[in-house]
Amino acid sequence: MKKISLILIGLFLIPTLFLTSCDKGDDTLIESTPAQTLMADYMLSANLDLPNVDTSVDGAKFVAAPPATEADLPAFLAKYYIIDIRSAADYATSHIAGAKNVVFANILAEGTAAGAKPVLVVCYTGQTACYATALMRMYGFKNTQALKWGMSGWNSTTAGSWNNNIGNIAEGNSNWSYDAAPANQVFSKPAFTSLSTTGEAILKKRVEEVVAAGFKTVKGSDVLAAPSNYFVNNFFGSADYTGFGHIKGAYRIQPLSIADNSVLALDPNAKVVTYCYTGQTSAVVTAWLRVLGYDAYSLSFGMNGMYNSNTAWTSNKWSTGVSKNLPFGN
Repeated sequence: MKKISLILIGLFLIPTLFLTSCDKGDDTLIESTPAQTLMADYMLSANLDLPNVDTSVDGAKFVAAPPATEADLPAFLAKYYIIDIRSAADYATSHIAGAKNVVFANILAEGTAAGAKPVLVVCYTGQTACYATALMRMYGFKNTQALKWGMSGWNSTTAGSWNNNIGNIAEGNSNWSYDAAPANQVFSKPAFTSLSTTGEAILKKRVEEVVAAGFKTVKGSDVLAAPSNYFVNNFFGSADYTGFGHIKGAYRIQPLSIADNSVLALDPNAKVVTYCYTGQTSAVVTAWLRVLGYDAYSLSFGMNGMYNSNTAWTSNKWSTGVSKNLPFGN
């Protein structure tokens, strides 16, 4: 009888042990690699770290200057598939010959329509176009470029977007500083979820979501008024950080990269504001950061919007002389 009881107990325990071992196996399967890590690893392998979004593996910078003279125009127009993301009304008034008017939300589809030609994105000032360029490069259109200064640099009659937005609100402002940069900190990675299971698929979806959300910017006046409301990153070289001065408390995290973990110096729980000289480079950085999961914003018009009269300028300064007088299309 005892033997029968032991056998019955054993038969009862075997399924229990089996189920327990299955539970442990299921727990192991649940502990998967975070979506952000999968995507970031893929971005490294696909040459989509920030330095390669800034300048593609083929050597194409994210901005392209307009032709130097009207004689150079035919070669310029033949090179690009040009998309103009300004309003339909402004496009109808004046646009580059051959440019197609495309709403920002449709830029990824238009990249496919371009075929083998590199895409040139055109906006008012170059800032939204640079944001679009970074997103298109991350989506696979690696030689996309933005027209530097936008239509403001094409012709003096379309230069109002820049002419009306330069300023000197930082001059004498108590939140403008010449102090050394604070020491960088180390934060955790941003976190997000995804139903996709490969880094490439996660990246595609993230880019689509960032495009759908539109360009994220913040005014220099708002940041200067309350810099502690933001995590501010000055995207200058070290000499310009002190030479130009900077927003009080601004970090200087440059280079910014996945490969060396320097991106972890940004706070994933803060509003991360990047500013540069023109708002064009910061637009590229902001697009890249938003795809990575940061709540990132580009400071509109950069230094030109905050302190255009600053005597430290040597390049990338807006003035009415920047505009050319290249012709428009029909």
